[in-house]
Amino acid sequence: MGIEDVVKNISWLGHDGFLIKGGGKAIVIDPFKIKACEPADLILISHEHYDHCSAEDVKKVQKDTTVIVTEADSAKKLSGDIKVVKPGDTITAAGIPVEAVPAYNINKDFHPKRNGWLGFVITLDGVRIYHAGDTDLIPEMESLQVDIALLPVSGTYVMTAEEAVEAARKIGPKVVIPMHYGAIVGTAQDALRFEEALRGVCEVVVLG
Repeated sequence: MGIEDVVKNISWLGHDGFLIKGGGKAIVIDPFKIKACEPADLILISHEHYDHCSAEDVKKVQKDTTVIVTEADSAKKLSGDIKVVKPGDTITAAGIPVEAVPAYNINKDFHPKRNGWLGFVITLDGVRIYHAGDTDLIPEMESLQVDIALLPVSGTYVMTAEEAVEAARKIGPKVVIPMHYGAIVGTAQDALRFEEALRGVCEVVVLG
């Protein structure tokens, strides 16, 4: 399966939420105020803020066999088969390789580095997908080797669209998908500015 095939199986659930399908598995990341979504084999929760760790939304997609991978703060709010990780950890959950990577602010204090909150890199059908979580442009991004990057673009609590452009240039993925807009902060204009600035650099897919 190529990168383009994997991209076709990525659905944006709004805000930072995604459904990613591949290898016979369904992965849901940070579901928040979701509507229709199929049950997940694997749920990834980046951090405990209510718009990322929503127990109500997790239950909508959780099966008896669903594995949840998250950090310690979020684990206290959820139930089921929960695997607690910290940045730097690697785990295979529901048959999917998952790398926990740092996600934090550097010029604001909504997501302090000391909290150990998360971004994720998952490998699906040989394609590496990075979900950045709630983060600024951080040095650790330069060492990432990924094919697809899901990056926040709204500013306020995370990177601005312009900072996300710089992040995309540092990471160097084949495909970038903007997120973290249209729900609490940020608008579609942020995603469009992001797309325009990366024209000719990498493929940007704005999901609706």
